Amino acid sequence: MTTLGAILLVNSYFCGVKIVLVILGAISLGLAIAGIFLPLLPTTPLLLLSAWCFVRSSPRLYEWLINHPHLGPYIRNFREHRAIPLRVKVVSVTLVWLTIGYCIVSVCSGMIWLQILLFAMAAAITYHILSYKTLKS
Repeated sequence: MTTLGAILLVNSYFCGVKIVLVILGAISLGLAIAGIFLPLLPTTPLLLLSAWCFVRSSPRLYEWLINHPHLGPYIRNFREHRAIPLRVKVVSVTLVWLTIGYCIVSVCSGMIWLQILLFAMAAAITYHILSYKTLKS
């Protein structure tokens, strides 16, 4: 294989990786936006994944995401402070327990093993959210 052939092969490989990263970033971004409204989808980690994918594949998409008026602060606050605002913590934990509590009481009645699993999952999510520092406004 010639040097030019090797360069073209490497170039096409990186182009394919960039496309995959853009697609993964877009899917993660869509899930993050859904996570704003759905309590079991974690918004900030999905936005961080999107930012990671975009910074490695498309500087333009990364800049758009970081400078977005609604989504950018999630990423900047977490990157700079490794902290979550108190309001976000309270809303997140409340929605997790309301949603999972409803499932434990109504949906999974009679399935004790599933009720225990859901309770443990809610406790783990709560611990994870509360383990981060609280961002002072």
